[in-house]
This record gives sequence, structure tokens and C-alpha cells, in this order.
Amino acid sequence: MAEKKDRNRYRRSGDAVSYKKSFLIDMDGVINRGRALIPGADAFLEKLKKGRFPYLFLTNNSYYTPAQLRERMARIGIEVTEDHFYTSAMATANFLDYQKPGCSAYVIGGKGLIAELVKSGVVLTDTSPDYVIIGETEEYDYKKIVEATYLIEEGARFIATNPDITGPTKRGVVPACGALVAPIEKVTGVSPYFLGKPNPAMMYWARKKLNVHSANCFMIGDRMDTDILGGLEAGMTCCLVLSGVTNLKMLQRFPYRPDYVFDSIADIDPRTILSRRERVDR
Repeated sequence: MAEKKDRNRYRRSGDAVSYKKSFLIDMDGVINRGRALIPGADAFLEKLKKGRFPYLFLTNNSYYTPAQLRERMARIGIEVTEDHFYTSAMATANFLDYQKPGCSAYVIGGKGLIAELVKSGVVLTDTSPDYVIIGETEEYDYKKIVEATYLIEEGARFIATNPDITGPTKRGVVPACGALVAPIEKVTGVSPYFLGKPNPAMMYWARKKLNVHSANCFMIGDRMDTDILGGLEAGMTCCLVLSGVTNLKMLQRFPYRPDYVFDSIADIDPRTILSRRERVDR
């Protein structure tokens, strides 16, 4: 009873974190499969809008800017603003701003990562940087790998936007950030610190962007090893959808479980679904 009173006190405070039901939503495999909209995803998002539920699309891909992601979603019929996206590039920028404001970095990454780092005040340099940062990129060559190796051996700290080994394309899978760090890691013996899912730090900063509490925040994803694990470790209520990577047979292999399992996001009603905290209170 005392805990409920305390939560109500925070709800009344305009400056405090909100306990309003909110949603962090993975994209590929949940909202879309490549360039195709998953049936019912648009109806789910309309319910979020009508109910005024705070939500963000969460993606480990650091290559695209929010503007580019908005355009990609618009092509499949989803109209949202740039403010509805949170990427591993943003998580990386938030991390650096928290750890070492005004730091310097040698970056191998795409426009999305570079834009977020510059916006947060990171100085891009190849001269004695504080960090070497790796993200998805189309400009990855031997010369850059060698330079990153030298800089890490000279004392630069090694971080990367996400641990994903592969990413989907229309033709098939391609190397993602987790694969790009491999040669540098093997040569230096230094493993990068990954900021993207399943790192709960990414979930924390995404919730901070929405100004919501984990007690009534839901993570919806199709991957047990990133979406669900990250949501679980961040104290959120986790919804696994079977429209992407994970199927029921694969689910049985994991030592942890989601709170809910749905065939697709179309089966989730944001108005009636209960958070883990609400289920316990009842």
C-alpha cells in the first residue's frame, strides 16, 4: 500500500518520471520485414497514438539518421516524427556525454553515428583520441582497421555501437557492427564495450528520452538475445513476437523468459496489456 501511495505521489509531480504505460519497439521483424509492413503493425501504432501512449522505435543499426529512418517507415505506410526513433548511435553519444563530455574519438561509422557524436560535442580526430568507435558503415577498409588498431594499442578506449554480427538486406544477410570489430579485437586483444541492445544502458537512455519509469514500460521485440534480454535486465515488461527471428522452438533454449509471447504485434492491445508490476499488484 505504501508503495502504491509513493507511485501516485510521483504521478502527480510534473517534474518526476512518469508511470504512464509506454512502449519501446524494435523495428525489423516487429514492424516490418525488410520493405514490407507486418500485417496489423499500423493498427497497433494507431492505438498508441489514440491512447497517447509514449513510444519509441529502438534499433541497433547506427548507420541511419532519425530523418532517414522516418523516410524508410513512411515508405511502408507508417507516418511518425523523427523524435520517435532511438538508435544505438544515440546511445553511444549519450554514453560519452555521461562518461567524458567533450571527448575525442576516431570513428569508423556511417552518417547516423557521426551526426549524433558531433551533435553531442565529440571531437572527431585521428590524433591521440580518447576513444575508437566502430559502427555500421560502407567505408571500411584495411587502412582504417590498421589505424584503429594502432590507436587502441596507444591507449584509446574501444567502444562499438552494437554487437549484432549480421544485418538483413533484400539479397541476404551482411556483416554488421559485431563483425566489423572482430579483426581489431583479435589483433589488439581488446574487446569493445557495446552500447546497443542488449545493454540495459540503451534502454535507460531511451526511457529517459520518454521520461518514463521501467515499472510500466514495455519492450516489444523479436530477438531473445537482444530485445528481450535487454528489456529484462532493464526491469521492463518484455513482449516477444514470433514474426521475426525467434520461433517457439528457439524460445525453449533460453534460460530466461519474456513476460508475454505473441504471434505478432497485431495481437497486442496497449490499452489492456498489464505490466509485470500491475500483474503482481493484482
